[in-house]
Amino acid sequence: MEPEVDTTQGGLRADGRRPLELRRIRLRLGVFSQADGSAYVEQGKTKILATVYGPHQPRGKAASSMMKAVKGIVNCQYSTAVFSFGAGERKKRPRGDRKSTERALQLRHAMEAIINLELFAKSQIDIFVEVLQVDGSEFCVAVNAATLALIDAGIPIKDYAIGCSVTVADSLLGDDEEQGQGTGILDANWVEECSPGVTLSIVALPKVVDETETKSSVILSHGAGQRLHLSRLEPLRLRALQGCKDIRTIVDQAVRNHLQIFTVTSVLDQ
Repeated sequence: MEPEVDTTQGGLRADGRRPLELRRIRLRLGVFSQADGSAYVEQGKTKILATVYGPHQPRGKAASSMMKAVKGIVNCQYSTAVFSFGAGERKKRPRGDRKSTERALQLRHAMEAIINLELFAKSQIDIFVEVLQVDGSEFCVAVNAATLALIDAGIPIKDYAIGCSVTVADSLLGDDEEQGQGTGILDANWVEECSPGVTLSIVALPKVVDETETKSSVILSHGAGQRLHLSRLEPLRLRALQGCKDIRTIVDQAVRNHLQIFTVTSVLDQ
């Protein structure tokens, strides 16, 4: 079943959004006091909790390999709750399966790109992501949540790692390049992702150069679904990067609000 969507800029999707419109995003930092840093993100009905522990002395197998290391290491665990899917669906294994292992490796790659690991020689930083509810684009939301958890933990980062997905329906994959440039829809939900087609997930560093310009560096891209002609990739990539820029604005404002509240609270406690 393909999602009901008008592919023109003015059309509406089944959930009432325009093709370039993101779902409503709710962010909260410092939600789990037992961790060094934590963040909770809702994007539509997708709900993610991320926690950070460290930096701390490496444990287990990592300890022996860190004796001569000049940089810190990042350990990531990506889990999906057994109750995260809709009614009638249950995930048999919350972690350790092939998809979870792949997501953990991708998350580690994204976090290593933004953490100043040179400052944490012979140290380890643990990042745990729990997908509480699945409704599309969960890995991209997980990256955003992990970035916020690092900030809450006070770990220096080079920039925000921001994830966003773009999906194009199967019925539009055969269009020529000129017709197909505007067919990608941002931030797909579960129904849109499960329809026949292609989903491209991008993790980027959308660094703000000035008030009118944003420069993005892609650190991770992942495609799922059917084959996509190379000529169609660039328009979809640019559309996903635009989504990353929009999400960065929301994330940055949430961080500023959190820091302002934290500063005021600290002053009042003195």
